[in-house]
This record gives sequence, C-alpha cells and structure tokens, in this order.
Amino acid sequence: MQKQIDTNPQLPLYGVTNRFCALDILVGCEESQTVMKALREIGHNANSCDLQECSGGEPEHHYQMDIFKAIELKKWDIIILHPPCTAMAVSGNRWYGVGQPRHQERIDAVKWTQKLWDKATSVCECVALENPVGVLNKMGNFPKPNYIQPWQFGHGETKKTGFWLYGLEPLKPTDIVEGREQKIWKMPPSEDRGKLRSKTYPGIAKAIAEQWAGNGW
Repeated sequence: MQKQIDTNPQLPLYGVTNRFCALDILVGCEESQTVMKALREIGHNANSCDLQECSGGEPEHHYQMDIFKAIELKKWDIIILHPPCTAMAVSGNRWYGVGQPRHQERIDAVKWTQKLWDKATSVCECVALENPVGVLNKMGNFPKPNYIQPWQFGHGETKKTGFWLYGLEPLKPTDIVEGREQKIWKMPPSEDRGKLRSKTYPGIAKAIAEQWAGNGW
C-alpha cells in the first residue's frame, strides 16, 4: 500500500533511503495466523481475528471475537478477509447447489460475506477478500476476482484461489516452481481437515505482506 508523503525539497532527509511506517492491519477469519505473522515479521501491527482460538501460537495478537466487531475496534489501514468457503465453493455444488438440500446455507453464506465485504470497504481504503472458485460473483455484488496458484509462490501444488480487491493491486508471482500436485484434495478425512485446507501457503502470505503492506508508505 502506498501513501502520499509530505516532504519539503529544501529539507532533504540525509542518510534516509528506506523509510518505514508500521500499518494497522486486520486479518479476519484467520485462526491459523499465517498471514498475520508474515505481516508482523516485516514490522506491521497486524492482528488476526476469528471466533475460534488461534492455532498460530500468538494469542496476544489474536482477537477471538466477531469480525464485524473487530472491524470497529480502530481505523485499519488494510483489512484482509478469509471468510468460510465451504458453502460457497463450486466444489460443494452437489450439496449446496440449486435444488440441493443445503442450498439455503449457500444463500445465507453469500449474504453474510456480502455484508462483510460492504462493511470492510465502507470503513477501509484497502481491502482483500480470499476464497476459492465459487459463486460470489454469480450470487453477490463483488468485483472481478484475481486468481493465483501456489506454484506461482514457491509451492509445487495447485489450489486456484481468488482475491477480490478494493484499493489493492493483484499479487504478482514471486517464485514459479515445478509441480502441480493437488495435495489439498488428497487430504484424508480428519477433525482438522477443514483448517488444513483453508490455511494460507507461506509463500502467498509472504507475498501479501511484501506487496500489499511493504514499508507502509
């Protein structure tokens, strides 16, 4: 994110070549804290938020509360959202599609996510919402998504992921590697399968931190 800096050309900042400004960043619906920690590693005041306890080991940087309430806590410079995708992803069409028993859950999920997007973009100049290929644009009022793959960021796997952006630029690939394995889809059933499937790849989290937050100016 780039902010305008008021400088006086008659008063140069001698010896200063890389100024840094820590941003206040909220990472919503993220119990893993992967993105939050990537942001804090480069110096930003990032906090994760989820109704669940965090599993990333930094509870002091986690709001265990409703995301709408967390948005109201302060004036955030960037808000990054990872809303639950189960009912909205096209991979769940056989359960949540039109005419299926759980279709109402899809309708409710899209309405909730739309409300979240509208709230975040009404109070913050830079917002990103992450979700896999789904029905957000078909059933909601969202901008066109920008899709990325893990293999563009150092992970030899496939998992097409969309980012809906407001005031932010699309992520640029940082490390294109070989490998197109669908490890996510091959995960065996377990209590933590949902959490593991939704966790952000470290390479993508690093790109988010460096490209969207950077040095803060």
